[in-house]
Amino acid sequence: MKKIIKLLLLVLFIVIFYFGFTTYPKLELISGFSAKSIASGHFLDQRSKSLIEKTDNDIPLMDLASNTINEAGKFTTSSVYGLKERKAIYREGLGATLIDEDYDISKPYLLPKRIKIVNNLAFPYGNKEPKDTLFSNVDYSKLNKAIDDSFDKNGGKLKRTRAVVVLYKDKLIGEKYDTGFNKDSKILGWSMTKSITSSAFGVLVKQGKIDIYKPAPIAEWKNDDRKIITINDLLHMNSGLEWEENYSKICDATIMLFQSGDMAKVQREKPAQFKPNTHWNYSSGTTNLLSGILRSQFKTQQEYLDFWYSAVIDKIGMNSMIVEQDMAGTFVGSSYAWATARDWSKFGLLYLNKGKWNGEQIVDESWVKYSATPTNTSKGAYGAQFWLNAGGKFPDVPRDMFYCSGYQGQMVAIIPSLDMVIVRMGLKEEDQGFDFNGFLKVIIESVKK
Repeated sequence: MKKIIKLLLLVLFIVIFYFGFTTYPKLELISGFSAKSIASGHFLDQRSKSLIEKTDNDIPLMDLASNTINEAGKFTTSSVYGLKERKAIYREGLGATLIDEDYDISKPYLLPKRIKIVNNLAFPYGNKEPKDTLFSNVDYSKLNKAIDDSFDKNGGKLKRTRAVVVLYKDKLIGEKYDTGFNKDSKILGWSMTKSITSSAFGVLVKQGKIDIYKPAPIAEWKNDDRKIITINDLLHMNSGLEWEENYSKICDATIMLFQSGDMAKVQREKPAQFKPNTHWNYSSGTTNLLSGILRSQFKTQQEYLDFWYSAVIDKIGMNSMIVEQDMAGTFVGSSYAWATARDWSKFGLLYLNKGKWNGEQIVDESWVKYSATPTNTSKGAYGAQFWLNAGGKFPDVPRDMFYCSGYQGQMVAIIPSLDMVIVRMGLKEEDQGFDFNGFLKVIIESVKK
């Protein structure tokens, strides 16, 4: 019996040691992700805690988190076995913000002043329900089957699609939602937010207020090798700055999103590894640095907050969209825009129509072309905060497709040669089993040229 007890104690020791060595350093990231996810999903989209835990938080190690929602105080807390508790607060108009223990929740804060356009036009250019439009060259049976096949059946978890919206020639031709979701459900775009950030620069360029080919206006870089990095280099993820982006481990990206109070600062402090325009490296830190640069273009915080909405988001009627902030009040331009699938499709339509929205030029046509032109060293995979199919990532999809892409398989696909926008929101990426090439291929085939 003593030998058995000793053996059990040894096994217990090994388990505890292994947990401490492999998982303990991740606890703050686990509780931070969970608190932020539940605060946003619950207060922005009215999802229940159990639904968020079973769906949005259904990723490795997140089941270790214990979560609570304080309805009256509008905040959530999460911890792992009582350790590393994190808190996320919700503020109407700003969304959720993950905070640390030093954050003063009593301090006053500014809200974006929004003018949400309400008109009598049908979707996508207005807020009324779209009229039925039948195109003789669209095989609707094939289209609807392609859409249906992208969703799981009987509660499965193989595809995990939440929403699909298909626009063709400015008209809605296909739409479907998973159980519990509908046209009014706000869904996190994750890195699709990067394309929103880029569009804000596009408006400033159109207004003649910024030159993206000049060195980035960052004082800390003026006396070292980074002084030659331009905004253009940053937009193309081609700055040469050090950065690691790997969501399966503790890295620069996860530390920034779940531990940093000022996300624009993290990439700014990284050293140069290479000369600009020689090594493409995907970096969410770069996009948050760009958000910080946008802040420097305005005299006041209020002007900065208002600009994102007045220049692009509300300008094209994306009335559901909320871009969340970090503790420093900077928009998390890399990752935290929430909107309905329909509103995400409006953004795609803006770029499909070469920057024009219902007769008004929001960003110049040249900016759209710039956004969809391959970045040097990206092998045709990336433009200016947009992903590209120029390198043939999706072999059965036109090479002129460019797209917004986000964690867990968010996509706004823009296909100029077919006059089409395809939105897919979900919880599974291509390398996890969702066949984006096949999904896009069959939808495309349903439209005869």
